[in-house]
Amino acid sequence: MNGEAAGVKFEGGCHCGAVHFEVAAPSKWCAHCHCESCRRYHGAGYVTWAGFDVRGFRVTRGEDALRWYESSRDAERGFCGLCGSSMLFRSERSPGEMHIALGSLDGAIDRAPQAHVFFDTHVDWVAIDRELPIHRPND
Repeated sequence: MNGEAAGVKFEGGCHCGAVHFEVAAPSKWCAHCHCESCRRYHGAGYVTWAGFDVRGFRVTRGEDALRWYESSRDAERGFCGLCGSSMLFRSERSPGEMHIALGSLDGAIDRAPQAHVFFDTHVDWVAIDRELPIHRPND
């Protein structure tokens, strides 16, 4: 990551505006996730996530409206308890990281999506950018 991202913060939040957060650049990665859990939770063909150092993440408004759902034994998904917007993901598999759904951020971040993950469970009814690398669980 180049030095121009130092001190940059990205902002985002939920649909109704109750929850607002900021996260410090640089992002660690950005990818389209095709796992069944993400698809069902977001009601979409895939979800684009960006990973950040959790130490640079903070809720700036609406901490009391932010809810966490234990979606599996070692993972939680953060959403607004008022409007239901799904925004966040944290897992023991990625300690020290906060994953943020790109659609919940107010604008662009410091990188474009770099890959498809959990592609073995993708749905056929979504057009896929085949120019990005495809990572399978055992890669």
